Amino acid sequence: MSDPALPLEIEAKFYIQDPRALEARLQGLGASCLMPRQKEYNLRFDTPEGKLQQAHQVLRLRKSDSARLTYKGKSLQKEGARQRVEIEVLVSDFDAAKHLLEALGYRVSAVYEKYRTIYAFEGAEIMLDELPYGHFVEIEGESAAHIREISRALGLDMDAAIPVSYLALFERLCARFP
Repeated sequence: MSDPALPLEIEAKFYIQDPRALEARLQGLGASCLMPRQKEYNLRFDTPEGKLQQAHQVLRLRKSDSARLTYKGKSLQKEGARQRVEIEVLVSDFDAAKHLLEALGYRVSAVYEKYRTIYAFEGAEIMLDELPYGHFVEIEGESAAHIREISRALGLDMDAAIPVSYLALFERLCARFP
């Protein structure tokens, strides 16, 4: 994360019990819906040796309203928010991108699906995510302080932010129920 020219993702993720109440709160605050509820299909790639996971990096291909290839660098917890380099590009052909990555020696290391709704509110993006193991909200903003303000407006406690990915959450859940 030493290169200031690289784009940073700054986010906080929260578990929520009542997604309808949170969505109603967003609408009541005047947030605009950028993307109505939509299914996402995600493929995580790695080398056969797992080099990306060992380096705490992510290479993901996602299909929803569009196809996107994303690289995420190692994350750093700062003031309750996760920060990491994120480079994302639109791809015109999901299947061709998958074949390209496989031709380069990457393999699919994880597959997951979720439903996502995206709102914009006071310069932040708020993602309402539905996964088989729970409902979550992700807030992406320009700084940890900005995310803290948004989370407060939504009635979320920044101290309850989840510092790991959905895949890591799923792996923890699986470990609890062998």
